[in-house]
Amino acid sequence: MVKTKSKKPSKQRKRFFNAPLHRRTKIMSVHLSRELREKYGRRSFPIRVGDTVRVLRGDHKDTEGKVIKIDRKKYRVFIENIYRENSRGDRVYIPIHYSNLMIIDLDLSDEWRRRRLEGSEEGGS
Repeated sequence: MVKTKSKKPSKQRKRFFNAPLHRRTKIMSVHLSRELREKYGRRSFPIRVGDTVRVLRGDHKDTEGKVIKIDRKKYRVFIENIYRENSRGDRVYIPIHYSNLMIIDLDLSDEWRRRRLEGSEEGGS
């Protein structure tokens, strides 16, 4: 998360809610499934559009789907199978907090992301 010297909860919250968007990307790291954890040797990884996730908590528990949108401003993720119909009959996707998700399949179409993930196997950061 954001490195800070303060232990005060109020300052921790301040840094969390006032974090710039590039830091929020790293803050929004999601747990990897057991198989991915063993394969890549790390516990979590920043979520990205295209990843397949499983919901672990709430009304949509055990639902799986691809990430279609990420709202870094509000720390929310939108998943393709989780929506409701509004009064006009349009699909409105339901925002889910990133802490209630688990990545079950990574989108490795990006070369940088693939190198970042496989570099961690050798004990790198």
